Amino acid sequence: MKNYISIYLMALLVLSSVTSCTDSSSSDDEVIEQTDNSTNDDSMEGDSTTDDNNISTILDLFDGTGLSYELTDDSVIFTTADLPDHESPYWEGSNPLYAEYDGTNADFNLNPNMIEEKNIVITIPLNPAPATTNESTSLGPIGVSRNGVVFFNQYAGPDNQPLTFEVNSFDQGAGHPTGNNMYHYHIEPLSLTDQFGAEAFLGLLADGYPVYGPEENGLEITNDDLDEFHGHTSATEHFPNGIYHYHITDADPYLNGNGFYGTPGNISQ
Repeated sequence: MKNYISIYLMALLVLSSVTSCTDSSSSDDEVIEQTDNSTNDDSMEGDSTTDDNNISTILDLFDGTGLSYELTDDSVIFTTADLPDHESPYWEGSNPLYAEYDGTNADFNLNPNMIEEKNIVITIPLNPAPATTNESTSLGPIGVSRNGVVFFNQYAGPDNQPLTFEVNSFDQGAGHPTGNNMYHYHIEPLSLTDQFGAEAFLGLLADGYPVYGPEENGLEITNDDLDEFHGHTSATEHFPNGIYHYHITDADPYLNGNGFYGTPGNISQ
């Protein structure tokens, strides 16, 4: 009788041990599943942030003569003939857009250069991100406006001189051609803000970050509102969740300060 009782007790002990292991295994599966879900959520959140900075949503705003773009996996490649869509005394006299200067600068002085078709290729990241080391802007193209005219920085060549004298050669669209006949904007492109408004999207710099006009939320933007690169982060019409962007202002450096906020792509001309 004692032997039967011992065997019975041993059977109960084994059964209890098996049940305990099964419950433990089930609990481990639940922990693994929760951990995997947590990882996926973090990944989705990171992707969402990237999507917020994706500039493909504004590419259809670009429209200009001789302006086109193509997409790669991570970049947009603009090719522009660099031809303004507005009147200027720098057009050939036979061009229908030729017009004598009729702006407000009493000291306007026509420079000897002309508007000439170019072939400028600018590769720009589709998902701009802050640079680890910020690169200075150089003389020549640093971005492209929505009508295909290239942006220049706040200096005149060849020795990074202020625009003090050069500004007097800006036409009624606030641009002018270089010595090799490359038309460009250093300051607010008046034809664009006249057409689209003072808060409008005006183009992109080569690092992928947008350029907006001299107002935001009905208020004029001054240099004091911007960082050393001449930009800040806030919501815009096209990026309601916020994005870093540059602003045009009426004082030096006008468009860009001490370099690119992000990492610029390649520019060839």
